[in-house]
Amino acid sequence: MGYKGRPSPETSDMSRTPRRLLCLTAAVAALAPAWALAQVPTPDTVLALPRDLSPWGMFLNADIVVKLVMVGLLFASVVSWTIWLAKSVELVAARARMRRAIRALADARSLTDVSAAQADGAAALVAAAETELSLSADAPAADGIKERVASRLERLEAAAARRMIRGTGILASIGATAPFVGLFGTVWGIMNSFIGISKAHTTNLAVVAPGIAEALLATALGLVAAIPAVVMYNLLSRWTAGYRAQHADASAAVLRLVSRDLDRGAMPNAARRAAAE
Repeated sequence: MGYKGRPSPETSDMSRTPRRLLCLTAAVAALAPAWALAQVPTPDTVLALPRDLSPWGMFLNADIVVKLVMVGLLFASVVSWTIWLAKSVELVAARARMRRAIRALADARSLTDVSAAQADGAAALVAAAETELSLSADAPAADGIKERVASRLERLEAAAARRMIRGTGILASIGATAPFVGLFGTVWGIMNSFIGISKAHTTNLAVVAPGIAEALLATALGLVAAIPAVVMYNLLSRWTAGYRAQHADASAAVLRLVSRDLDRGAMPNAARRAAAE
Protein backbone atom coordinates (compact mmCIF):
# COMPACT_ATOMS: atom_id res chain seq x y z
CA MET A 1 0.00 0.00 0.00
CA GLY A 2 2.82 2.40 0.84
CA TYR A 3 4.43 2.00 -2.70
CA LYS A 4 1.36 3.08 -4.72
CA GLY A 5 2.22 6.84 -4.62
CA ARG A 6 5.88 6.42 -5.76
CA PRO A 7 6.42 6.68 -9.59
CA SER A 8 7.95 3.74 -11.38
CA PRO A 9 11.46 4.01 -12.95
CA GLU A 10 9.99 4.02 -16.48
CA THR A 11 7.70 6.94 -15.65
CA SER A 12 10.59 8.90 -14.09
CA ASP A 13 12.79 8.54 -17.26
CA MET A 14 9.94 9.65 -19.51
CA SER A 15 9.40 12.78 -17.46
CA ARG A 16 13.12 13.72 -17.61
CA THR A 17 13.36 13.46 -21.45
CA PRO A 18 11.48 16.70 -22.26
CA ARG A 19 13.61 18.59 -19.75
CA ARG A 20 16.81 17.31 -21.41
CA LEU A 21 15.59 18.36 -24.84
CA LEU A 22 14.77 21.80 -23.45
CA CYS A 23 18.29 22.21 -22.05
CA LEU A 24 19.89 21.09 -25.33
CA THR A 25 17.75 23.54 -27.32
CA ALA A 26 18.68 26.39 -24.99
CA ALA A 27 22.40 25.59 -25.33
CA VAL A 28 22.19 25.56 -29.14
CA ALA A 29 20.32 28.87 -29.10
CA ALA A 30 22.99 30.39 -26.87
CA LEU A 31 25.84 29.22 -29.14
CA ALA A 32 24.17 30.23 -32.42
CA PRO A 33 25.09 33.95 -32.27
CA ALA A 34 28.73 33.12 -31.55
CA TRP A 35 28.85 30.67 -34.48
CA ALA A 36 27.20 33.19 -36.79
CA LEU A 37 29.71 35.83 -35.71
CA ALA A 38 32.55 33.48 -36.53
CA GLN A 39 31.25 33.18 -40.09
CA VAL A 40 31.38 36.93 -40.69
CA PRO A 41 34.49 37.79 -42.81
CA THR A 42 37.07 39.70 -40.83
CA PRO A 43 40.15 41.46 -42.25
CA ASP A 44 42.30 38.47 -41.28
CA THR A 45 39.84 36.09 -42.95
CA VAL A 46 39.80 38.18 -46.09
CA LEU A 47 43.59 38.17 -46.17
CA ALA A 48 43.53 34.41 -45.73
CA LEU A 49 41.64 33.91 -48.98
CA PRO A 50 43.77 31.67 -51.24
CA ARG A 51 45.87 33.25 -54.04
CA ASP A 52 47.01 31.67 -57.28
CA LEU A 53 50.18 29.90 -56.18
CA SER A 54 50.87 28.17 -59.48
CA PRO A 55 54.30 28.99 -61.02
CA TRP A 56 52.67 31.27 -63.60
CA GLY A 57 50.50 32.96 -60.98
CA MET A 58 53.49 33.52 -58.69
CA PHE A 59 55.42 35.02 -61.60
CA LEU A 60 52.62 37.44 -62.41
CA ASN A 61 52.25 38.52 -58.77
CA ALA A 62 56.01 38.92 -58.18
CA ASP A 63 57.86 42.21 -57.93
CA ILE A 64 59.34 43.65 -61.14
CA VAL A 65 62.91 42.93 -59.97
CA VAL A 66 62.04 39.32 -59.18
CA LYS A 67 60.34 39.04 -62.58
CA LEU A 68 63.48 40.28 -64.33
CA VAL A 69 65.56 37.74 -62.40
CA MET A 70 63.21 34.92 -63.40
CA VAL A 71 63.20 35.95 -67.07
CA GLY A 72 67.00 36.16 -67.07
CA LEU A 73 67.32 32.70 -65.55
CA LEU A 74 64.88 31.21 -68.06
CA PHE A 75 66.85 32.82 -70.89
CA ALA A 76 70.09 31.40 -69.44
CA SER A 77 68.50 27.95 -69.33
CA VAL A 78 67.48 28.21 -72.99
CA VAL A 79 71.02 29.31 -73.93
CA SER A 80 72.47 26.33 -72.03
CA TRP A 81 70.30 23.80 -73.84
CA THR A 82 71.03 25.45 -77.21
CA ILE A 83 74.79 25.27 -76.67
CA TRP A 84 74.48 21.69 -75.44
CA LEU A 85 72.58 20.61 -78.57
CA ALA A 86 74.91 22.40 -80.99
CA LYS A 87 78.16 21.24 -79.37
CA SER A 88 76.89 17.68 -78.91
CA VAL A 89 76.11 17.35 -82.61
CA GLU A 90 79.46 18.91 -83.54
CA LEU A 91 81.47 16.68 -81.20
CA VAL A 92 79.68 13.46 -82.14
CA ALA A 93 80.23 14.13 -85.85
CA ALA A 94 83.88 15.15 -85.35
CA ARG A 95 84.67 12.07 -83.27
CA ALA A 96 83.05 9.79 -85.85
CA ARG A 97 85.12 11.37 -88.67
CA MET A 98 88.28 11.11 -86.60
CA ARG A 99 87.66 7.40 -85.90
CA ARG A 100 87.39 6.72 -89.64
CA ALA A 101 90.52 8.75 -90.33
CA ILE A 102 92.51 6.87 -87.67
CA ARG A 103 91.54 3.53 -89.23
CA ALA A 104 92.56 4.78 -92.67
CA LEU A 105 95.90 6.07 -91.39
CA ALA A 106 96.56 2.83 -89.52
CA ASP A 107 95.99 0.76 -92.69
CA ALA A 108 98.11 2.98 -94.96
CA ARG A 109 101.73 2.06 -95.78
CA SER A 110 102.69 5.53 -96.96
CA LEU A 111 101.39 9.06 -96.66
CA THR A 112 100.57 9.01 -100.36
CA ASP A 113 98.23 6.05 -99.82
CA VAL A 114 95.86 8.14 -97.72
CA SER A 115 93.23 9.79 -99.90
CA ALA A 116 91.39 12.98 -99.01
CA ALA A 117 88.15 11.05 -98.50
CA GLN A 118 89.79 8.58 -96.13
CA ALA A 119 91.50 11.31 -94.12
CA ASP A 120 88.36 13.44 -93.80
CA GLY A 121 88.76 13.84 -90.04
CA ALA A 122 92.53 14.22 -90.29
CA ALA A 123 92.77 16.02 -93.63
CA ALA A 124 94.38 19.06 -91.99
CA LEU A 125 97.02 16.83 -90.39
CA VAL A 126 97.89 15.13 -93.67
CA ALA A 127 97.97 18.48 -95.48
CA ALA A 128 100.27 19.97 -92.81
CA ALA A 129 102.65 17.02 -93.07
CA GLU A 130 102.76 17.25 -96.85
CA THR A 131 103.35 21.01 -96.67
CA GLU A 132 106.29 20.60 -94.30
CA LEU A 133 107.77 17.81 -96.44
CA SER A 134 107.45 20.03 -99.47
CA LEU A 135 109.18 22.92 -97.74
CA SER A 136 111.91 20.60 -96.43
CA ALA A 137 112.51 18.75 -99.71
CA ASP A 138 116.09 19.96 -99.93
CA ALA A 139 116.87 19.40 -96.22
CA PRO A 140 119.46 16.65 -95.65
CA ALA A 141 118.53 15.69 -92.07
CA ALA A 142 115.40 13.56 -91.67
CA ASP A 143 115.23 14.10 -87.91
CA GLY A 144 114.77 17.83 -88.34
CA ILE A 145 111.94 17.23 -90.80
CA LYS A 146 110.15 14.94 -88.37
CA GLU A 147 110.48 17.48 -85.57
CA ARG A 148 109.02 20.23 -87.73
CA VAL A 149 106.15 18.00 -88.82
CA ALA A 150 105.48 17.08 -85.19
CA SER A 151 105.43 20.78 -84.28
CA ARG A 152 102.84 21.51 -86.96
CA LEU A 153 100.68 18.59 -85.85
CA GLU A 154 100.80 19.71 -82.20
CA ARG A 155 99.61 23.19 -83.17
CA LEU A 156 96.76 21.73 -85.18
CA GLU A 157 95.80 19.54 -82.24
CA ALA A 158 95.70 22.53 -79.90
CA ALA A 159 93.65 24.54 -82.42
CA ALA A 160 91.14 21.69 -82.79
CA ALA A 161 90.75 21.45 -79.00
CA ARG A 162 90.17 25.22 -78.74
CA ARG A 163 87.60 25.04 -81.50
CA MET A 164 85.71 22.26 -79.76
CA ILE A 165 85.55 23.96 -76.36
CA ARG A 166 84.44 27.26 -77.87
CA GLY A 167 81.12 28.24 -76.29
CA THR A 168 81.32 25.83 -73.37
CA GLY A 169 82.63 28.60 -71.12
CA ILE A 170 79.13 30.07 -71.16
CA LEU A 171 77.86 26.85 -69.59
CA ALA A 172 80.45 27.15 -66.84
CA SER A 173 79.47 30.77 -66.19
CA ILE A 174 75.76 29.93 -66.02
CA GLY A 175 76.40 27.00 -63.71
CA ALA A 176 78.48 29.16 -61.37
CA THR A 177 76.34 32.32 -61.27
CA ALA A 178 72.72 31.17 -61.76
CA PRO A 179 72.22 30.05 -58.11
CA PHE A 180 73.47 33.41 -56.84
CA VAL A 181 71.24 35.33 -59.26
CA GLY A 182 68.28 33.27 -58.07
CA LEU A 183 69.29 33.94 -54.46
CA PHE A 184 69.33 37.67 -55.19
CA GLY A 185 65.76 37.41 -56.48
CA THR A 186 64.75 35.48 -53.37
CA VAL A 187 66.29 38.04 -51.01
CA TRP A 188 64.58 40.88 -52.87
CA GLY A 189 61.21 39.10 -52.78
CA ILE A 190 61.45 38.34 -49.05
CA MET A 191 62.29 41.98 -48.36
CA ASN A 192 59.13 42.98 -50.20
CA SER A 193 57.16 40.40 -48.21
CA PHE A 194 58.35 41.90 -44.92
CA ILE A 195 57.45 45.36 -46.17
CA GLY A 196 53.98 44.06 -47.00
CA ILE A 197 53.64 42.61 -43.49
CA SER A 198 54.59 45.97 -42.05
CA LYS A 199 52.00 47.80 -44.14
CA ALA A 200 49.22 45.29 -43.43
CA HIS A 201 49.86 45.40 -39.65
CA THR A 202 49.26 41.68 -39.41
CA THR A 203 51.35 38.57 -38.94
CA ASN A 204 48.85 36.28 -40.62
CA LEU A 205 50.64 33.49 -42.47
CA ALA A 206 48.40 34.05 -45.47
CA VAL A 207 50.00 37.48 -45.91
CA VAL A 208 53.55 36.13 -45.66
CA ALA A 209 53.27 32.85 -47.57
CA PRO A 210 52.53 34.09 -51.14
CA GLY A 211 55.39 36.59 -51.17
CA ILE A 212 57.87 34.08 -49.79
CA ALA A 213 56.69 31.46 -52.29
CA GLU A 214 57.19 33.93 -55.14
CA ALA A 215 60.66 34.76 -53.84
CA LEU A 216 61.66 31.10 -53.51
CA LEU A 217 60.57 30.51 -57.09
CA ALA A 218 63.56 32.63 -58.17
CA THR A 219 65.95 30.32 -56.31
CA ALA A 220 64.25 27.28 -57.83
CA LEU A 221 64.70 28.71 -61.33
CA GLY A 222 68.35 29.46 -60.52
CA LEU A 223 68.91 25.82 -59.65
CA VAL A 224 66.98 24.69 -62.73
CA ALA A 225 69.35 26.76 -64.87
CA ALA A 226 72.55 25.92 -62.97
CA ILE A 227 72.36 22.15 -62.43
CA PRO A 228 71.90 21.15 -66.10
CA ALA A 229 74.54 23.70 -67.16
CA VAL A 230 77.13 22.14 -64.82
CA VAL A 231 76.28 18.61 -65.98
CA MET A 232 76.45 19.68 -69.64
CA TYR A 233 79.79 21.41 -69.14
CA ASN A 234 81.30 18.33 -67.49
CA LEU A 235 80.03 16.03 -70.25
CA LEU A 236 81.27 18.31 -73.03
CA SER A 237 84.65 18.63 -71.31
CA ARG A 238 84.94 14.84 -71.13
CA TRP A 239 83.92 14.46 -74.78
CA THR A 240 86.37 17.19 -75.82
CA ALA A 241 89.17 15.42 -73.95
CA GLY A 242 88.28 12.21 -75.81
CA TYR A 243 88.32 14.04 -79.14
CA ARG A 244 91.69 15.56 -78.33
CA ALA A 245 93.01 12.09 -77.54
CA GLN A 246 91.74 10.90 -80.92
CA HIS A 247 93.42 13.89 -82.56
CA ALA A 248 96.69 12.96 -80.83
CA ASP A 249 96.35 9.38 -82.11
CA ALA A 250 95.82 10.65 -85.66
CA SER A 251 98.84 12.96 -85.33
CA ALA A 252 100.97 10.05 -84.18
CA ALA A 253 99.75 7.96 -87.13
CA VAL A 254 100.62 10.74 -89.60
CA LEU A 255 104.04 11.17 -87.99
CA ARG A 256 104.69 7.44 -88.32
CA LEU A 257 103.83 7.58 -92.01
CA VAL A 258 106.17 10.55 -92.49
CA SER A 259 108.99 8.76 -90.68
CA ARG A 260 108.38 5.62 -92.74
CA ASP A 261 108.53 7.57 -96.00
CA LEU A 262 111.69 9.36 -94.95
CA ASP A 263 113.40 6.12 -93.96
CA ARG A 264 112.50 4.60 -97.31
CA GLY A 265 113.76 7.65 -99.13
CA ALA A 266 110.33 8.13 -100.65
CA MET A 267 108.85 11.60 -100.58
CA PRO A 268 105.14 12.34 -100.94
CA ASN A 269 103.94 13.67 -104.27
CA ALA A 270 103.91 17.31 -103.18
CA ALA A 271 107.45 17.10 -101.80
CA ARG A 272 108.67 15.26 -104.87
CA ARG A 273 107.29 17.94 -107.18
CA ALA A 274 108.89 20.68 -105.07
CA ALA A 275 112.24 18.90 -105.17
CA ALA A 276 112.01 18.50 -108.94
CA GLU A 277 111.37 22.19 -109.42
